[in-house]
Amino acid sequence: MEEQLKNNPLMCDPESGVCEIPGISEEAEKILPKASEKPLRIIYFTDPICSSCWGIEPQLRKLKMEYGEMLEIEYRMGGLLPDWSYNSGGISKPSDVAAHWDEVSLYYEMPIDGDVWLEDPLDSSYPPSIAFKAAQIQDPEKALLFLRRIKEMVFLEKKNISKWKHLLAAATAVRLDPVKLELDFNGIARQHFQEDLQLARDWNVRGFPTLFFTDAKGNQEKIYGVKPYAVYEAVIGTLLGGTKAKKINLDPENLFSFYPSLTRKEFAVIAGISLADAEHILANLVNEGRIEAMETKNGKIWCQKN
Repeated sequence: MEEQLKNNPLMCDPESGVCEIPGISEEAEKILPKASEKPLRIIYFTDPICSSCWGIEPQLRKLKMEYGEMLEIEYRMGGLLPDWSYNSGGISKPSDVAAHWDEVSLYYEMPIDGDVWLEDPLDSSYPPSIAFKAAQIQDPEKALLFLRRIKEMVFLEKKNISKWKHLLAAATAVRLDPVKLELDFNGIARQHFQEDLQLARDWNVRGFPTLFFTDAKGNQEKIYGVKPYAVYEAVIGTLLGGTKAKKINLDPENLFSFYPSLTRKEFAVIAGISLADAEHILANLVNEGRIEAMETKNGKIWCQKN
């Protein structure tokens, strides 16, 4: 089992915070991304079904709120699961992943329901990755909402996001043009996805999440795997000197206007409070009728009321 956990990308290592692709060197050449209009550029290699990438959502969301004016995050898809002929480490069927996802959920304190791998398993992470690239072509901001929505679908709602019907529902929910999305999905988005895969190979990206932080002078720092929020702040401090975080308005109404859905861990990390305090605040907001909670197998997610 240890060999399986080490080698198969879907069997992520919670302690290192990585979904790792076997056979890729750890060494990476110095990367010089294209120029950014903001002082700092982050190239983020990820995948829609990467459980460690779901685990990093609290840190990324706080990063965007506190440092969003100073940094630009460029999302690149990594191609975690091409198909099930990829069985490195002896993992050869979706059910092998189900219990692991439940374990990862407890480790990251983020709700994940592994039963999708038993009830309606995905045959590849390529379709949702290509759909995200299609969404980027249409509207970069809505593409991020789309990516969040399909993550919630697969991790919380046990929906097989390799199926077009679920991708279409997510696109409709975030007000993308579904006709254009399908056109690009079957066309140029596939080329863009292949470019992401090639870039990951060129940069020796061996797992997800991988983030490259680069300042205007080309100085670069790399963070591999899920780390505490202070690690990301320290990198920003190294590259941008005395940059200070923007003060966040922690009123729940403001937080839910910025992020319409939040897990307990996300709320706690953004607000800088304990999980118990976050749970108490969120429960009170539900009782007041200001938000609503969706119960999942391994936790809740709280959402703005429609």
